[in-house]
Amino acid sequence: MLDRFLVVGLGSIGMRHVRVVRRLIPDAEITVLRHRGPLTTQVEGVDRCVKDFDEALQFAPQAAVIANPASHHLEVAIPLAKAGVHLLVEKPISHSDNRVDELVAIASERHVTLMTGYNLRFSPSLQYFRELVGHCRVGRVLTVHAEVGQYLPTWRPGVDYRNTATAKASLGGGVLLELSHEIDYLRWLFGEVASVTATLRKQSDLEMDAEDTAHLTMSFVSEGSPRPVVAYLTMDCVRQDSTRVCTVIGETGSLRWNALAGTVHLYEKGMHGWNRVFEHQDQKDETYEEEWRHFFSCIAGLTRPIVSGEDGLAVLRIVEAARRSSAMGMAVSVDAGEKRYL
Repeated sequence: MLDRFLVVGLGSIGMRHVRVVRRLIPDAEITVLRHRGPLTTQVEGVDRCVKDFDEALQFAPQAAVIANPASHHLEVAIPLAKAGVHLLVEKPISHSDNRVDELVAIASERHVTLMTGYNLRFSPSLQYFRELVGHCRVGRVLTVHAEVGQYLPTWRPGVDYRNTATAKASLGGGVLLELSHEIDYLRWLFGEVASVTATLRKQSDLEMDAEDTAHLTMSFVSEGSPRPVVAYLTMDCVRQDSTRVCTVIGETGSLRWNALAGTVHLYEKGMHGWNRVFEHQDQKDETYEEEWRHFFSCIAGLTRPIVSGEDGLAVLRIVEAARRSSAMGMAVSVDAGEKRYL
């Protein structure tokens, strides 16, 4: 029976995880490890706060969620995995692919469940969209257009965006990492990415030292086809009209997923407009609750992670390829890497 949880980091996402765990397991003991801020127990749902990692280990957590800035994820995730603690690591799993394979290997050796927190995979509308794509509802996929954007100062109400990890490259900021959900779900839909052409820019006057706009062209592994799927992805934190949309163009029609509306629309050959074929508006915390339920099932040995540590590493290798592409001004192959620590 799981009843001791560690939450690393107490920003907005850390607080969300505290809320979800408390709702799912009301009698759980929840300890928060935070390196900044007061050691207060006045935070709703938190039993105790500690600043020292050894003190957190003395609590003997059975599972932990890593929700501090991405550049510090591995500092705590690796020793926790060595201690046999099951891990849900918020996206991105780190700020670079360095040493992530070490974490994956340790988790495997210690029989530790390791999940990456790409909670969009638990959205019913995306799951339905993926099902239609997998069943070739619009025939062979020819091309894909995905976009995501929201004005950074409005992301977290009541929080100065300039003080967030999103605005600071040293903490894993910038849209390429912060909005890497898109990279993950596109890979989930269409498989491994073979190459990337990218343009990363700081376009706006926002006070941040990382890219606020990214344009990626992703070519997927062909799997025997001479014409591999190509996806065009636009990511930004400058637009006022929040959006998260993916359109799949196939031989016999098109499919469109709108994440914010929770809808899937179909445009079939011979039609004269879009037909809504699915609608489910995600409720607050819904995908996170499903993520945690799945995490519990994985820990119990009932299933394997839908989004594993290896998936988190695969996203980072695409991110690294995009960075190289933007710097070099050319298409770059995605390095599949080697598991150096196995």
